[in-house]
Amino acid sequence: MSITIGSDMFQYASSITSSNTSTSIQNMKDTSLVNSTDEELMDACREFEAYFVEQLMKQMQKTVIKSELTEESETESYFKEMLYQEYATEASKGEGIGIAKMLYEQMKRTM
Repeated sequence: MSITIGSDMFQYASSITSSNTSTSIQNMKDTSLVNSTDEELMDACREFEAYFVEQLMKQMQKTVIKSELTEESETESYFKEMLYQEYATEASKGEGIGIAKMLYEQMKRTM
């Protein structure tokens, strides 16, 4: 079984949320986000992309069958959390997976 996420899926998700988010973004015009620079906005979008990727990794980890022979310690669990955060941050650098760019373009159009 494989799951494929194409750009058309992101466009569909964007079109579903665009009507809801455009109202929210209109309400945000008085906040400091509207007055932020393009670089700050892109940084925020990259942070969101990193958070999204981290959540994906955590959910994928839940599907891994755990061995009954060893128990995961609290330290190991903490290490995995930090590792997933770092993986997600690295995955969102540069071009990333494209979520940050699409989110940035959507926000720039509505602001």
